[in-house]
Amino acid sequence: MARAKRGLGQHFLSDRRILERIAEALGATAADTVLEIGPGPGGLTEALAERAGKLVAIEKDADLVPALRVRVPSATVVEADALTADWHAIAGQDFLVAGNIPYNITSPLIDKALEPPRPRRIVFLVQKEVADRVGALAGDDAYGALSVGVQAVARAERLFTVPAGAFHPRPKVDSAVLRLTPLAKPVVTDDEVLPFRRLVVGLFGFRRKQMARALRELTGWPADRVAPMLEHAGIAAQVRPETVAPEAFAALLRALVDGGWAAR
Repeated sequence: MARAKRGLGQHFLSDRRILERIAEALGATAADTVLEIGPGPGGLTEALAERAGKLVAIEKDADLVPALRVRVPSATVVEADALTADWHAIAGQDFLVAGNIPYNITSPLIDKALEPPRPRRIVFLVQKEVADRVGALAGDDAYGALSVGVQAVARAERLFTVPAGAFHPRPKVDSAVLRLTPLAKPVVTDDEVLPFRRLVVGLFGFRRKQMARALRELTGWPADRVAPMLEHAGIAAQVRPETVAPEAFAALLRALVDGGWAAR
């Protein structure tokens, strides 16, 4: 059994039934290329290799790579850091993404997976709390900047929970399988993604304040300048950021940009 490294946030899953369910959730066929992030000892890799036409895996831990190549010889194993590697250079332009990803870099990996041009489908095993946040709707307690950022470009589904006891070493919390399907018509364009993120993260930094006050603090504009921006986006001045849907944030961004705001 491979030894997990705490510094890399490794928690290995070996339950074949659960691994099969994760692979099934991705829905890969013989016509698909699958990019696996963090294959570890190769349990999910085996399940994916049985379904995909081509499987490419990115593994950062050099100690795991030789055994992984032996265990799943049909897979192309690339020793690299998934956060800095060029996924499209490794897997091509059309692929699906799967992985049991480390808790300590979950959000950055989700962000990277959703960078355009996006994969057709993404299935990640993540901390349950993260899956809840990603899928939360406006007004939910878990709704935040991560929810808005993901839902602006993808449909999010929390499929099923994986108990902590299924992993070795055992993590402190349960996990969940999260499936992301990029939208055919995203709420924001590719060019708007970065300023949209800055706007949303900035406003959620004032999540306990009403939108009119939060927007004044974020932009430095007076009340009479931000009021028409909120009105244009259909956002009431007295509501708080956690009640605003992604579509309304997008409308607000466009009003602000038209009004001369530059996201910094």
